[in-house]
Amino acid sequence: MSRIGLLPIAIPRGTEVKISGSEVVAKGSKGELHRRMYPAISVALKDGFLVVTRPSDSKVHRSLHGLTRSLLANMVRGVSEGFERALEINGVGYRAQKSGDKLVLQVGYANSVEFPSPPGISIAVEGTNRIRVTGIDKELVGQTAAKIRAVRPADSYKGKGIKYSDEVLHLKPGKSGKIGKK
Repeated sequence: MSRIGLLPIAIPRGTEVKISGSEVVAKGSKGELHRRMYPAISVALKDGFLVVTRPSDSKVHRSLHGLTRSLLANMVRGVSEGFERALEINGVGYRAQKSGDKLVLQVGYANSVEFPSPPGISIAVEGTNRIRVTGIDKELVGQTAAKIRAVRPADSYKGKGIKYSDEVLHLKPGKSGKIGKK
Protein backbone atom coordinates (compact mmCIF):
# COMPACT_ATOMS: atom_id res chain seq x y z
CA MET A 1 0.00 0.00 0.00
CA SER A 2 1.45 3.37 -1.00
CA ARG A 3 1.42 5.69 1.99
CA ILE A 4 2.55 8.67 -0.10
CA GLY A 5 -0.07 8.12 -2.80
CA LEU A 6 -2.93 8.01 -0.30
CA LEU A 7 -2.25 11.48 1.11
CA PRO A 8 -4.53 14.18 -0.31
CA ILE A 9 -2.91 17.35 -1.68
CA ALA A 10 -4.26 20.57 -0.19
CA ILE A 11 -4.70 23.34 -2.73
CA PRO A 12 -3.74 26.73 -1.23
CA ARG A 13 -5.69 29.95 -1.81
CA GLY A 14 -4.98 31.65 -5.10
CA THR A 15 -4.05 28.36 -6.76
CA GLU A 16 -6.27 26.81 -9.41
CA VAL A 17 -6.03 23.22 -10.66
CA LYS A 18 -7.79 21.96 -13.80
CA ILE A 19 -7.98 18.29 -14.75
CA SER A 20 -8.92 17.17 -18.25
CA GLY A 21 -8.35 13.46 -18.82
CA SER A 22 -4.72 12.75 -18.04
CA GLU A 23 -3.65 16.39 -18.43
CA VAL A 24 -3.30 18.48 -15.24
CA VAL A 25 -2.83 22.27 -15.28
CA ALA A 26 -1.90 24.20 -12.13
CA LYS A 27 -2.12 28.02 -12.05
CA GLY A 28 -0.90 30.16 -9.20
CA SER A 29 0.65 33.49 -8.32
CA LYS A 30 4.09 32.37 -9.57
CA GLY A 31 3.00 30.93 -12.92
CA GLU A 32 1.45 27.96 -14.66
CA LEU A 33 2.56 24.33 -15.05
CA HIS A 34 1.23 21.57 -17.33
CA ARG A 35 1.83 17.85 -16.93
CA ARG A 36 0.45 14.77 -18.62
CA MET A 37 -0.05 11.94 -16.11
CA TYR A 38 -0.12 8.21 -16.69
CA PRO A 39 -3.65 7.50 -18.01
CA ALA A 40 -4.42 4.56 -15.68
CA ILE A 41 -3.86 6.64 -12.53
CA SER A 42 -6.89 8.84 -11.86
CA VAL A 43 -6.70 12.31 -10.35
CA ALA A 44 -9.79 13.94 -8.86
CA LEU A 45 -10.56 17.27 -7.23
CA LYS A 46 -12.64 16.86 -4.03
CA ASP A 47 -13.39 19.64 -1.52
CA GLY A 48 -10.24 21.65 -2.24
CA PHE A 49 -7.99 18.60 -2.24
CA LEU A 50 -6.41 16.60 -5.06
CA VAL A 51 -6.88 12.87 -4.59
CA VAL A 52 -4.89 10.28 -6.56
CA THR A 53 -6.23 6.73 -6.96
CA ARG A 54 -5.00 3.64 -8.74
CA PRO A 55 -7.12 1.02 -10.48
CA SER A 56 -5.40 -2.10 -9.10
CA ASP A 57 -2.60 -3.34 -6.86
CA SER A 58 -0.33 -4.37 -9.72
CA LYS A 59 3.33 -3.48 -9.38
CA VAL A 60 3.19 -0.83 -12.12
CA HIS A 61 0.13 0.90 -10.65
CA ARG A 62 1.57 0.81 -7.11
CA SER A 63 4.82 2.41 -8.28
CA LEU A 64 3.04 5.12 -10.30
CA HIS A 65 0.58 5.95 -7.50
CA GLY A 66 3.11 7.62 -5.20
CA LEU A 67 5.04 9.13 -8.11
CA THR A 68 1.93 10.81 -9.53
CA ARG A 69 0.98 12.21 -6.14
CA SER A 70 4.51 13.61 -5.57
CA LEU A 71 4.60 15.21 -9.02
CA LEU A 72 1.21 16.86 -8.44
CA ALA A 73 2.23 18.10 -4.98
CA ASN A 74 5.40 19.63 -6.49
CA MET A 75 3.32 21.34 -9.19
CA VAL A 76 0.91 22.84 -6.66
CA ARG A 77 3.74 23.99 -4.36
CA GLY A 78 5.74 25.36 -7.30
CA VAL A 79 3.00 27.62 -8.66
CA SER A 80 2.12 28.93 -5.19
CA GLU A 81 5.55 29.21 -3.45
CA GLY A 82 8.24 28.27 -5.95
CA PHE A 83 11.47 26.34 -5.43
CA GLU A 84 14.99 27.48 -4.69
CA ARG A 85 18.45 25.91 -4.67
CA ALA A 86 21.53 27.68 -3.32
CA LEU A 87 25.14 27.03 -4.34
CA GLU A 88 28.47 28.21 -2.91
CA ILE A 89 31.80 28.71 -4.64
CA ASN A 90 34.97 28.06 -2.60
CA GLY A 91 38.52 28.68 -3.76
CA VAL A 92 41.05 31.44 -4.23
CA GLY A 93 40.12 33.47 -7.32
CA TYR A 94 36.89 31.51 -7.87
CA ARG A 95 33.90 33.76 -8.46
CA ALA A 96 30.58 34.15 -10.23
CA GLN A 97 28.87 37.14 -11.82
CA LYS A 98 25.81 37.87 -13.94
CA SER A 99 26.24 39.17 -17.47
CA GLY A 100 22.82 39.81 -18.95
CA ASP A 101 20.89 36.55 -18.68
CA LYS A 102 24.10 34.47 -18.46
CA LEU A 103 26.00 33.31 -15.41
CA VAL A 104 29.77 33.74 -15.83
CA LEU A 105 31.87 31.40 -13.68
CA GLN A 106 35.60 31.78 -13.09
CA VAL A 107 36.56 28.54 -11.40
CA GLY A 108 40.20 27.85 -12.21
CA TYR A 109 39.97 27.14 -15.93
CA ALA A 110 41.92 29.13 -18.53
CA ASN A 111 38.69 30.68 -19.80
CA SER A 112 35.59 31.69 -17.89
CA VAL A 113 32.55 29.44 -18.26
CA GLU A 114 29.29 31.03 -19.45
CA PHE A 115 26.09 29.34 -18.32
CA PRO A 116 22.86 30.54 -20.02
CA SER A 117 19.74 30.67 -17.87
CA PRO A 118 17.04 28.26 -19.14
CA PRO A 119 13.52 29.66 -19.66
CA GLY A 120 11.49 29.68 -16.46
CA ILE A 121 14.57 29.78 -14.22
CA SER A 122 16.12 32.84 -12.63
CA ILE A 123 19.73 32.78 -11.45
CA ALA A 124 20.90 35.39 -8.93
CA VAL A 125 24.44 36.00 -7.70
CA GLU A 126 24.91 37.22 -4.13
CA GLY A 127 28.35 38.69 -3.58
CA THR A 128 30.92 36.81 -5.62
CA ASN A 129 30.55 33.31 -4.23
CA ARG A 130 26.84 32.57 -3.74
CA ILE A 131 24.44 31.53 -6.50
CA ARG A 132 20.68 31.21 -6.05
CA VAL A 133 18.60 29.25 -8.60
CA THR A 134 14.83 29.81 -8.37
CA GLY A 135 11.80 28.74 -10.41
CA ILE A 136 8.41 27.04 -10.28
CA ASP A 137 9.38 23.66 -11.75
CA LYS A 138 11.22 21.59 -9.13
CA GLU A 139 12.82 19.28 -11.71
CA LEU A 140 14.18 22.18 -13.77
CA VAL A 141 15.51 24.03 -10.70
CA GLY A 142 17.33 20.91 -9.50
CA GLN A 143 18.68 20.07 -12.95
CA THR A 144 19.97 23.61 -13.49
CA ALA A 145 21.68 23.67 -10.09
CA ALA A 146 23.25 20.27 -10.82
CA LYS A 147 24.58 21.51 -14.19
CA ILE A 148 26.11 24.58 -12.55
CA ARG A 149 27.71 22.38 -9.88
CA ALA A 150 29.06 20.03 -12.54
CA VAL A 151 31.18 22.84 -14.02
CA ARG A 152 33.64 22.39 -11.11
CA PRO A 153 32.43 20.07 -8.31
CA ALA A 154 34.06 20.61 -4.93
CA ASP A 155 37.10 18.36 -4.54
CA SER A 156 37.45 16.15 -1.50
CA TYR A 157 40.97 17.30 -0.50
CA LYS A 158 40.82 21.11 -0.34
CA GLY A 159 37.09 21.75 -0.75
CA LYS A 160 37.65 24.03 -3.77
CA GLY A 161 34.86 24.20 -6.31
CA ILE A 162 31.08 24.59 -6.43
CA LYS A 163 28.89 22.87 -3.85
CA TYR A 164 25.30 23.09 -2.63
CA SER A 165 24.99 25.37 0.39
CA ASP A 166 23.55 22.54 2.52
CA GLU A 167 26.09 19.97 1.27
CA VAL A 168 28.59 18.73 3.85
CA LEU A 169 32.08 17.99 2.53
CA HIS A 170 34.16 15.44 4.39
CA LEU A 171 37.71 16.43 3.51
CA LYS A 172 40.24 13.64 3.09
CA PRO A 173 43.54 13.99 4.95
CA GLY A 174 45.71 13.53 1.84
CA LYS A 175 49.18 12.07 1.89
CA SER A 176 50.73 11.67 5.28
CA GLY A 177 54.30 11.31 4.05
CA LYS A 178 56.82 8.59 4.77
CA ILE A 179 56.66 8.14 8.51
CA GLY A 180 58.17 4.67 8.91
CA LYS A 181 61.29 5.25 6.75
CA LYS A 182 64.54 6.70 8.04
